[in-house]
Amino acid sequence: MNVEIKAIHFSLTDDEKAYIDKKITRIHNAENLIIDLLITVTKDSNTFVADVTVNFKWGVSAHIKEQDFDFSSSIDRMIDRLDIKITKEKEKHQNKH
Repeated sequence: MNVEIKAIHFSLTDDEKAYIDKKITRIHNAENLIIDLLITVTKDSNTFVADVTVNFKWGVSAHIKEQDFDFSSSIDRMIDRLDIKITKEKEKHQNKH
C-alpha cells in the first residue's frame, strides 16, 4: 500500500505526521486491498480539512473529506469514515466474487 501525505497552506510537524501514521495503522488489516492512500490536509483560516482518496485493487476509488477546527479531530473523523468505507467496499467486492 502506497501512502502519500500532503499539507496545503501549512507545514506538517513531525508530531502531526506521526499522528497520521499512527491512525493509518487502524486500516493495516486492509492494506492488501488498497493500492494507494492519498491524504491531503488543508488549513483554511481556523479549519483543518482532512481529505483522503483510496484506490482499491479492483479499480474502485473512494473519496472522503472531513473538517474540524482541531487537526487531530479532523484526522480521527476521516480515519473513522475510511475504516467504514473499506469494510463496505470489501463486502461489496466479496459478494461479486
